[in-house]
Amino acid sequence: MSKIIGEQSIQFDNPPIIVGFSSVVGQKEGEGLLGQYFDKIIEDPMYGEENWELAESKFQKVASQLAINNAKLTINDIRYIFAGDLLSQLIATTFAFKDFQKPLFGLYGACSTMGESLQLAAMCVDGGFAPYTLAVTSSHYCSAEKQFRFPLEYGNQRPPTTTWTVTGSGAIVLGRQGKGPRVTYITPGKIMDYGIKDPMNMGACMAPAAADTIYQHFKDLKSKPEDYDLIATGDLGVVGKSLVKKMLLEKGYELKDNFTDCGIEIYSPTAQDTHAGGSGCACSAVTLTGYFLKKMLSGELKKILLVPTGALLSTVSSNEGESVPAIAHGVVIEY
Repeated sequence: MSKIIGEQSIQFDNPPIIVGFSSVVGQKEGEGLLGQYFDKIIEDPMYGEENWELAESKFQKVASQLAINNAKLTINDIRYIFAGDLLSQLIATTFAFKDFQKPLFGLYGACSTMGESLQLAAMCVDGGFAPYTLAVTSSHYCSAEKQFRFPLEYGNQRPPTTTWTVTGSGAIVLGRQGKGPRVTYITPGKIMDYGIKDPMNMGACMAPAAADTIYQHFKDLKSKPEDYDLIATGDLGVVGKSLVKKMLLEKGYELKDNFTDCGIEIYSPTAQDTHAGGSGCACSAVTLTGYFLKKMLSGELKKILLVPTGALLSTVSSNEGESVPAIAHGVVIEY
């Protein structure tokens, strides 16, 4: 059986098994629509640390240890870690894993990092390079605002198109043996740039990348939207979700009720002021580990296509007037 499917996709001969997973979130996320599903809710945004960045590292570290514990393993069983975050030089990840003393692949896919880490961790397990791998990512509202937008003390007004960065971390342990949902196919995405320069409208910036990856996935696998119980993009919010539906309809694919976005699922649109929805690396990560995977274990979902999305901007590129390129990575999980 060929692992290479179509132009961009991969089929696994020995589909890696999700043997453990966890979700750790902040107070706002715990008060949202999915609060009852998360493994751990931290009310203190500083998580007992001296700054936002160290707090984010702690989210990642705790989520990783929980996932390993849930897999009934120890850190010594994990051969490679695939992890990343939104901060400069991946400092949340660096300080989270410096004491683990395990080989680390530091990844940056912006908010698509959960998809990227899952893809590479799965390839590593399927290829026989590791018995167990760990895929993890994080984001923090305060550290992201501080780096990409304005300091919290500034109190700037947010336009309706903006999204709220999810505070939290999601972690997944993949293995060659065990019980659990399996990663069966992946469709790595490519960079798409439609020339949008508004960093306050991430949904519009990322929608073309999400639509392109989903389209290529359908084309490579010769599948269609109804083949999945659920298709979920990462953090497009209400703006980006509607654009993806329109773009794919133009290509002959109609997304219906089985299509959602993690940024819409996580917060309450009426009770919480998050404007267009949720965003950040943790958005798709905790929605997957806290909600979707548990729905799979209960039998409510059998096959999902998760497409985490990422806006590939920086403070430098935005300040220099550049557009906001984006990327999206597709992962099929079956149980």
